[in-house]
Amino acid sequence: MAASNWRRTGRLMAAGVACLSSVAMAAEEKPLWELGAGVAAFSFPYYRGSDQTNNFVLPVPYFTYHGDFFKADRHGIRGSFFDSDRIDLSVSLALSPPGSSDDIRARSGMPNLDATFEIGPQMNITLWRSENRARFLKLLLPLRAAFTVESSPQDIGWVFHPRLNMDITDLPGMPGWNLGLLAGVVFGNQRQNAYYYSVAPQYATATRPAYQADGGYAGTQYLVAISKRFPKFWLGAFARYDNLSGATFEDSPLVRQKDYFAAGLSVNWILGESSTRVRVDD
Repeated sequence: MAASNWRRTGRLMAAGVACLSSVAMAAEEKPLWELGAGVAAFSFPYYRGSDQTNNFVLPVPYFTYHGDFFKADRHGIRGSFFDSDRIDLSVSLALSPPGSSDDIRARSGMPNLDATFEIGPQMNITLWRSENRARFLKLLLPLRAAFTVESSPQDIGWVFHPRLNMDITDLPGMPGWNLGLLAGVVFGNQRQNAYYYSVAPQYATATRPAYQADGGYAGTQYLVAISKRFPKFWLGAFARYDNLSGATFEDSPLVRQKDYFAAGLSVNWILGESSTRVRVDD
């Protein structure tokens, strides 16, 4: 496989794992670290608003770490700078896959969409939780700066994505199955929205007029995820609904579909784990 294809596969893998990481798990004693590998199938649009879907099956790594500062789990990879009983401040990371304009009809003849990397602070506010910490409702407030992943990274603005997160452990009648629900709005500044939805005059056609995207409201997202940890493997799945109605760029010629579903399924086998156990309270 060519080097560019390996890079593309890795970026797609990271984007899919980021969505599957939203599943719920119980508050309990867990290994300090776990390491494994698996396979996942995903279905995503090429970008939010695209009328074309990208379906793929990929090998995926499985890694969790529950240290005092550094953590890698269903919430992503982060460092925790501040932690109280109800509020914690951490680093939020996100990745998105690339998109070739040769494959995307709406962007034919335009520059490719590079994979992007986002990083920034996230405040999590616990609004409610059960006494055994097996169920909770949180307000997640991530603010991330976004950059393209290339030899000379480009600053493409920032993203603010406040969400409500409900986690339910041990569903009634389904012991061991855990449910995660997220709902929130998306905001991007002018550089962020322009990266995906602006059409420069040199790329305008009879069916794709020039367009300048503004910053501001960028739609809503709803996600439901379910998972179960078996003795030797972990199973997870998610479905996400995205709606761009009312977004500041909804009249962009690159917005071909204002709402869509994305989904994924992953099976990961646990190959090794730490003998050290730590209590994880989410």
